[in-house]
Amino acid sequence: MVKECMEYAQSCEPCQFHANFIHQPPEPLHPTIASWTFGAWGLDMVGPMPESSERHVYILVATDYFSKWAESIPLFTGKKEEVADFIKSNLIY
Repeated sequence: MVKECMEYAQSCEPCQFHANFIHQPPEPLHPTIASWTFGAWGLDMVGPMPESSERHVYILVATDYFSKWAESIPLFTGKKEEVADFIKSNLIY
């Protein structure tokens, strides 16, 4: 049965045109290198999620690439003002 399915997919013209192809040639991966603590940060916004009991809908997570230290807070709207306040109060100060 598997052989028949593979033969059908190989002979089906729409399957060949609309298949999930990667259109880039393969390359070796380049790791992110951080030379010292707090030298590079990653910020991720998760959401929208179901509303919490305190009406938060988003989660903002910051991770230091060198030490893998993470900070996170819940947010109401995920606007740039909330992100700036998070960076100022939790990362800089």
